[in-house]
Amino acid sequence: MNYETSITGEGDRPLTSDPAGELDALEGENRKGNRRRLFIGIGIVIAALIAAAVAWQMTSSEAVPVADRDSQLPAVSVIAPGQTTVEGEITATGTLAARREMPVGVVGEGGRVVSVPVDAGDWVRQGQVLAVIDRSVQSQQVRSARAQIEVARSEANLAQANLDRALQLVERGFISTADVDRLTATRDGAVARLGVAQAQLGELQARNERLNIVAPAAGLVLARNVEPGQTVSAGSAPLFQIARGGEIEMLAQVGETQLSNLSTGVRAEVTPVGSEKTYIGQVWQLSPTIDPQDRQGTARIALSYEPGLRPGGFATARIASGTVVAPVLPESAVLSDDEGSFVYIIGSDNTAQRRSVTTGSVTPRGIVITEGLTGSERVVLRAGGFLTPGETVNPQLVENGGA
Repeated sequence: MNYETSITGEGDRPLTSDPAGELDALEGENRKGNRRRLFIGIGIVIAALIAAAVAWQMTSSEAVPVADRDSQLPAVSVIAPGQTTVEGEITATGTLAARREMPVGVVGEGGRVVSVPVDAGDWVRQGQVLAVIDRSVQSQQVRSARAQIEVARSEANLAQANLDRALQLVERGFISTADVDRLTATRDGAVARLGVAQAQLGELQARNERLNIVAPAAGLVLARNVEPGQTVSAGSAPLFQIARGGEIEMLAQVGETQLSNLSTGVRAEVTPVGSEKTYIGQVWQLSPTIDPQDRQGTARIALSYEPGLRPGGFATARIASGTVVAPVLPESAVLSDDEGSFVYIIGSDNTAQRRSVTTGSVTPRGIVITEGLTGSERVVLRAGGFLTPGETVNPQLVENGGA
């Protein structure tokens, strides 16, 4: 008699008549459940680790010391320049010119130029002939005047002889006193005509002398504007330009504020454009007026003659102006662009700030800053061109400008 036994297992699952197969199925389901629980556990562990890492990062960022955060910022070298007493110096530009330029032209009636014995760049003495104008007609007039003198002299001699003879006859009673008076008047008229002829000759000779163009003073010929064969007159442009004594000056353009700091007699160093040679002079005159357009005046610097100083050229002058107390910065700290010269200073919050400055003279210690700084600021020493306004940096103070 066959009996089917029903066994109720875990979960009220009925067991079949094959106990071995049923056990295998149960073991497979258990393994799947274990793997599921394992994956869930691993996911929970990973999520916990991620949450812990985030929490640690947040807490650690709050706990980073200030020094550690600063070490992550770009480090820049800064200096506190302070104030330095330096010899004041004004840099100005201007043109070179003859200190006393003398234009020489025709002073007579003029004519055709027949000779020009000098050229530009020659030294001439006072009274030296610079050009000769044709005087062929004037020479004939002089000869005629001399002949007139001889005629007048002959007439005067004859009149004097007639008067002398008449005076002898008066004593004998042959000639009246009236005749003597008439002969005396004739003699006086002849002598006067002789004087007139002589004066006319002198006038012609003086005019002829003025046909020679001569140097009014010794100096250097700067320009020659006449050639042989050219016709000139008293109204023509100057034929020569002469620098009296060869003296040169520089007309330095200086701002009105700087002009007030200058005085006559101070030393100046002049360097022509394109030359490395410096010439020493001194300010001999300051402009009494200021140009209302550019607010500048002229400082006239007297210079001795040198071949390298050419009137009309451009030059730069460094003029002594006493002492000045101002910050001095190394050249690496001063930048420039289309807006002018500027520096970067580091504020109290360690951010870079642009500051416009006005530069003065260049000394062995650096560039003098005449405006824009008090000297107490922290100025970026190097690499300022890589900074942007508002950028936070880690300033490193350098003593003595990094020397």
